[in-house]
Amino acid sequence: MNMLFIDPGRFRTELILQEAEIAEDGVGGHTEIWQEVATLFAQLEPVRASSRFGAGQEHETVTHRVTLRHRADVRSGMRLLRKGRVLEITNVRDADETGRYLVCHVREEGR
Repeated sequence: MNMLFIDPGRFRTELILQEAEIAEDGVGGHTEIWQEVATLFAQLEPVRASSRFGAGQEHETVTHRVTLRHRADVRSGMRLLRKGRVLEITNVRDADETGRYLVCHVREEGR
């Protein structure tokens, strides 16, 4: 297996990792409260953009690939923030199975 080499200088995008905490509202529902887990630096690369029309409005989605140093606490369902943008983590994998890097595929919904 080939080991992946990533220039450390490419990890220059500052991101905030968040995790949802579910709080019950007392009447059978719940509220999501997003808690900051960490601030990290990563490589952010756009992958694809798509647009669809529904319910009388245009919905745009952009996907990105985020490469970061390995962390044991990163998983799908979490999100990353960058300057007011919300990037939902859809899946996470070890980039080269060495435990050095993670590659996260994320989705950004246009508002």
